[in-house]
Amino acid sequence: QVQLVESGGGLVQAGGSLRLSCAASGSIVSINGMGWYRQPPSEQRERELVAAVTSGGTTNYADSVKGRFTISRDNAKNTVYLQMNSLKPEDTGVYYCHAAIRSKSLRVNDYWGQGTQVSVSS
Repeated sequence: QVQLVESGGGLVQAGGSLRLSCAASGSIVSINGMGWYRQPPSEQRERELVAAVTSGGTTNYADSVKGRFTISRDNAKNTVYLQMNSLKPEDTGVYYCHAAIRSKSLRVNDYWGQGTQVSVSS
């Protein structure tokens, strides 16, 4: 079995910073893409991609976070990070870690973390 465990969410004032971490564990052969998605408070809005990073280190960001957020990964630790600076109230939401993982069955499946709340006050 494979698990993703997130940490680092919390409440911060606008302009502040938070760092999210997500560690994958279990029967892992290799990890392809890793990323962070967020679910805004409004039920009418869908979960959206915040940032992603490939196994080779290529990154991709939502336009709304470019220049403020940085995604990185430590392949030796099977961990992905999201450094969030200059946070805005609209960054508020539940942040989910995602990873495409090849397990010992040799199949690649999508895995999700349990979600961590990020709240930014104005």
